[in-house]
Amino acid sequence: MSTPPRARAERRRDTEHRLGHDIDVWVASASPDGAPHLVPLSFDWDGEALLVATPAASPTGRNLAATGTAQLALGHTRDVAMIEGHVEVLAIDALAPDLGDRFAARSGFDPRSLTTRYCWFRITPHRIRAWREENELTGRELMRDGRWLV
Repeated sequence: MSTPPRARAERRRDTEHRLGHDIDVWVASASPDGAPHLVPLSFDWDGEALLVATPAASPTGRNLAATGTAQLALGHTRDVAMIEGHVEVLAIDALAPDLGDRFAARSGFDPRSLTTRYCWFRITPHRIRAWREENELTGRELMRDGRWLV
């Protein structure tokens, strides 16, 4: 027997908790000609955007820089938050040191110390959907056009 569907306000709280406490996120991107790419990356959430880092020359780095968009997934298939966002690319030394320190502390990974050229990618959500089971498909959209709906 499945549990009753959560109210949208509860789904938002759960999603914000996950953003504030999870460490890794699945990042889906596509090349300009449409070739898909999917990787897990560590992230930090500042209340407005997710910050990830990856090598500038990697497929993900190239795709995010070229298209300026990404789709992210937090959680697992029976408790997922899907996030579509706009991407801002920042040189590794362009980020304020305290934000880089915060990312490193949260993720246990500091791309600033590597010899491979990394970039920061700041992903600002414009759409968020969250659901657990089929009974939560209705009302799964929590954010549209960058504004929370609940």
